[in-house]
Amino acid sequence: MGLGFLRLRQPPLVGFILAGVALGPTGFGFIADSANVTLLAEMGVIVLLFFIGMELSIRAFILSLRQALLVAGGQIGVSVGVALLIAAISGKPLAEGLILGFVVALSSTVVAMKMLDDRGALRSETGRIAVGVLIAQDIAVVPMLILVTSLGGADSGEIGVLQIAVKMLLAIGLLGGLLWWLGRRGKLRLPFSEAIEDKVEILALGALAVCFSAAALSGIAGMSPAYGAFLAGIVIGNSTLRSRVIPVIEPIQSVLLVAFFLSIGLLIDLTFMAEHLFLVLSLAIVVIAAKTVLNIALLRRTGSPPQVALVAGLSMSQIGEFSFVLAAAGLSAGALDLDAYRIAIAVTALSLLVSPLWVSIMHRLDGLAAEHRESYRHAFAIAYARELAEVSRGGAALLGIGRALRVRYRALRLARQHRRERADGE
Repeated sequence: MGLGFLRLRQPPLVGFILAGVALGPTGFGFIADSANVTLLAEMGVIVLLFFIGMELSIRAFILSLRQALLVAGGQIGVSVGVALLIAAISGKPLAEGLILGFVVALSSTVVAMKMLDDRGALRSETGRIAVGVLIAQDIAVVPMLILVTSLGGADSGEIGVLQIAVKMLLAIGLLGGLLWWLGRRGKLRLPFSEAIEDKVEILALGALAVCFSAAALSGIAGMSPAYGAFLAGIVIGNSTLRSRVIPVIEPIQSVLLVAFFLSIGLLIDLTFMAEHLFLVLSLAIVVIAAKTVLNIALLRRTGSPPQVALVAGLSMSQIGEFSFVLAAAGLSAGALDLDAYRIAIAVTALSLLVSPLWVSIMHRLDGLAAEHRESYRHAFAIAYARELAEVSRGGAALLGIGRALRVRYRALRLARQHRRERADGE
C-alpha cells in the first residue's frame, strides 16, 4: 500500500494506515487482537521523540520556545473553549466537553514530523517552529491526563490543582534546566565512548537502553514516557556520539513508525464508521480545516512569515496520537460515554488518514494560487496533471487489454462456430 501511494506521488503513510484498516478486525480480520501492534506503535512514538531530541539544535529551540508556548497555549485554549460551548448548548456534561477539547487540541508529532521530513522542511525554520509547538503539546499532555483521570469523581479529592501544577512545573523545569546546562558547555563525552563508537550493535543497544530507561522513569514519575525519551535524546544529541548513533537508530525508528501507522488503521471500526459515515466525515473535515486556520493565524500572530506559517500550520492540522490515550482515560474514568469515545476515536483516526492528503492538496493549490489561475478547478487539474496522466495511462491500458480480450473472444467464438458448421456438414 505504501508503494502504491508513493507511485501516485502521495505520502506512503496513508497506505500504511489503509493496510491496517484492511488487516484489522473490521477488515479482512487477519489481525483480530491489536495489542501487540499497539505496543510496537507506542515504542515507535517513544523512539521518534528520542530521535527528535538527538537532532534538536538547542540554540534554535530556545529561540522558538516563547512562540511554541504561545501557539500551543492558544490551540488548547480555543479548542477547549469551543468544546465547552458546544457541550453547554447541547446539554452534554462539561467534563465531556473538556475531554473532547483536549483531544482535538493535540496534533500528531509522528505524522507532522514525517510530513515535514518528506518535504525536506524538518531541519528548516518551519521544522524548528513546528517541533517546538509539538513538544509544548507533549508536555501539556501530563496535566491533561491527570485532570482527565480526576474527572471521574473517585480521585477528585486526592488529585487536585496543586499536584497538576507541581508536575507541570517539574516537566518545564527539567527541560529548561537541561537546556540551560547543555547550552553552557561543549559536547558531552559519555563513558566508554571511544571504545564503542565503531561498534554498531553496541551503539544501537546502548541508545535504545538509554531511551527506554528514561521513558520508564518519566512514566513512573507520572509524566509522559515520550517526554523522558525526548530528554534522553537531547543528552545523546549533545554528546560526542551523536553522529554515530543517529544513522544506527534511524532504521529502527522507521520500522516502528510503520507499526504506529498500522495500529491507527487497526483502530478504525468500519462498521461504526459506515453507520455514522456522514457525522464522522463531517467532523473530521471541520476539525482539520478549523485547526489549519487556527494554526496559521496563531503562527502569523506570533511573528512567523506567511509561507512558514502555512507549512507549519498544515503539518499540525490533524488530531494527535496522545488523543487516543486521553479518550481512553476519559472512558475509564467514566467522564466520557461509549458513543462519544467511539466518535472521538473514529474522527482522530480519520484525521490522521486524511491529513497527509490534505497537506498535499493545499500545498499544490497554494503554489498555483500565486500564479492567478482562473479557478480552483483549473488549479486542481494543473496541480494533479501528472497523477491524472498516470491514472489515464492506466485506464487506457486497461481499456486496451479489454478490447484485445473482446477481439480474442470473438475470434474464438467464430472459430468454434466454424468448426461446428463443418462438423454438421460432414
